Amino acid sequence: MAHLVESMAYVGDVPWHQLGHALPAHQPIEVWAEKAGMNWQILDSPVCFMTERAGALGSIKTFSDQKVLYRSDTQDALSVVSDRYQVVQPMEVLEFYRDLTEVSGYELETAGVLKGGRKFWALARTNKETVLKGSDRICGYLLLATSCDGTLATTATPTTIRVVCNNTLTIAIDGATSAIKVPHRTSFDPQAVKKQLGIAVSQWDSFMYRMKTLSERKVKSHEAMNYFLRVLCNSDTRPDAEHHLINERALKKVQSMYDGNGRGAQLAAAKGTAWGLLCSITEYIDHEKRARSAEYRMDSAWFGQGAAIKQRALDEAIAMVA
Repeated sequence: MAHLVESMAYVGDVPWHQLGHALPAHQPIEVWAEKAGMNWQILDSPVCFMTERAGALGSIKTFSDQKVLYRSDTQDALSVVSDRYQVVQPMEVLEFYRDLTEVSGYELETAGVLKGGRKFWALARTNKETVLKGSDRICGYLLLATSCDGTLATTATPTTIRVVCNNTLTIAIDGATSAIKVPHRTSFDPQAVKKQLGIAVSQWDSFMYRMKTLSERKVKSHEAMNYFLRVLCNSDTRPDAEHHLINERALKKVQSMYDGNGRGAQLAAAKGTAWGLLCSITEYIDHEKRARSAEYRMDSAWFGQGAAIKQRALDEAIAMVA
């Protein structure tokens, strides 16, 4: 089976997705570029086609409205995009963190390349941290990711990671994510994004206050089941037997984790609370949801269907304490 992850590096403990190569702490950006497989450029070439005349080959022509993006190291094609498409280079993603790591106390923890170079990211730990009752520690992170095939805008996402289980959750206030998105039809301005993130990062205290409120909201058994039904079955538009089985498996799994079998489920903040409901969903998406491989699960949890489910789980949990 082909892997989604082209290459990756990390610092500290093995990441929750069990992928990548270990680096010592506090490495310069240049080392990250090499070890994470991000030391190449995205180049472009006009789209060309060959005409035919009565079964014979004709002339080579170009289509000026499109361009092919390809890797400078392998020459492999990545995508065909509009000639107005603004490329963000792998090194630009890492450079985004240079002053944050050298001045602001951030520490790069993972970086890498997905889908042969069509998507790449870096994740850094910020200096934000909160401990809920029962020593349930939550750390702040900043994820910057982009694509060169139009599937993902360049996106800076304030993220939390629950240490006991390595569950990831995007910070969102009042149902709105704190992510800053730069579409590829415009130029990526790192300093402008950081200025916007100054507002988003300041929302940490407000977000964690909501998480503390969730940890204090006791949940009855029927409320727990209704919550799981809303989160996992709400988007099911295909009522066939296979999907009912998938939903049934998912419901049993998250219920089991919530009832004490999940990582950190016995901590005071999570046991029998709305925070525990949310954590059981994030753990399921990050670690347990069926996927072709760990790479596919990671891509879904950060950028795809899994991320959408986690956002719905957060919204539904917040609604319980509104």
